[in-house]
Amino acid sequence: MSTSSADVLICGAGPAGLVLGNILRAEGIRCLIVERQSRAHVESRTRAGFLAANSVRILSENGLAEGLHTNGQHHDTCVFRGDHGEFELKYSGLGRGEIHTVYPQQDLVRDLIAEFLNRGGEIRFATEVQEIDPHDAALLLADGSRLTGRFVAGCDGQRGVSRQAVPAQVYHWDHGISWFALLAQAPPSMAAVMYAIHPNGFAGHMARTATITRYYLQVPPGFDPDAWSDKEIWDELHVRMRADQHGELRTGPFVERRVVDMTSHVMDPIQHGTLFLAGDAASLISPSAAKGANLALMAAEVLARALATQINLGDAQPLIRYSAEVLPRIWRAQEFSHWMIDLLHGPFGNDSDSVFLRSLQRARLESLRDSRAHQDFFAENYIGV
Repeated sequence: MSTSSADVLICGAGPAGLVLGNILRAEGIRCLIVERQSRAHVESRTRAGFLAANSVRILSENGLAEGLHTNGQHHDTCVFRGDHGEFELKYSGLGRGEIHTVYPQQDLVRDLIAEFLNRGGEIRFATEVQEIDPHDAALLLADGSRLTGRFVAGCDGQRGVSRQAVPAQVYHWDHGISWFALLAQAPPSMAAVMYAIHPNGFAGHMARTATITRYYLQVPPGFDPDAWSDKEIWDELHVRMRADQHGELRTGPFVERRVVDMTSHVMDPIQHGTLFLAGDAASLISPSAAKGANLALMAAEVLARALATQINLGDAQPLIRYSAEVLPRIWRAQEFSHWMIDLLHGPFGNDSDSVFLRSLQRARLESLRDSRAHQDFFAENYIGV
């Protein structure tokens, strides 16, 4: 059975798909979002929380930032801690003078879903797409039905079906590093983002709300997230963050544990026929520099404007140039993420190569501590996309 459903069919109700859908609805364009998971699952899924200045602009200019402006928290400082001691970078006074706004992704997604429905959009939750026809702008659903439109936006992540329908070169890099991602039911232990470098491995602290804090611990690839008790995790966080020197951490139970492998991949091109990719479907980036959600919103805005120009004005050129417009920004973010990985993770061992690379790592940190030019470079790329 075939149903002509909308001008734009959107796979995925994450930040990319929802921002895209909201902008299109504001332009009077019919669009339908198809999401594999339930609404409850999507609205409770904890992911990124750091929104860059450009992401806040996109949300604000498109009437999608009421919750963000009411409940978001401004962050403009990060701290690097290691055997060199500790130094702080207040990046609001560096580079372009921009800041992060911390707003948990699940809260943003709830806002975006409510606004999309308020604008007359339709979302089909718990609906699995099995196949995409990029030539006829059609979705084949698991129940055997077929949805058709004029264009398809693939915003269904790295494991979705959208990216499989684009014949593209996939550039992949495995950094050989894994993070134990933890969500603690505990107040932040400091106002700043903390990057701790230790012989045992990297540790990170990122505030989410007044009662929830994100922590990261570098672990070996293949690490079992249930291998350590809460006490063992807090003990290791205290060691790596040198709490005996800089102050105890505020503890509480861990409400989420998962292991994130540091991998990156980019598809080129990110369009084929009537199908256009955005978010993790187009590129996966390591969380080392908090770029994933911000890249998703950037691509969603570019794609929305291009689709609106085609549908409402009949000008196809912005859609034709979509890959050429978005991919350079993706690669720039990938480069900075890779730079951050090298900055935060030194090799283990006392062989000559490991000592050499750790010495380079320390030199990078000292340059970041002492050089204003280096600090301006960091701030511009840390916030920018």
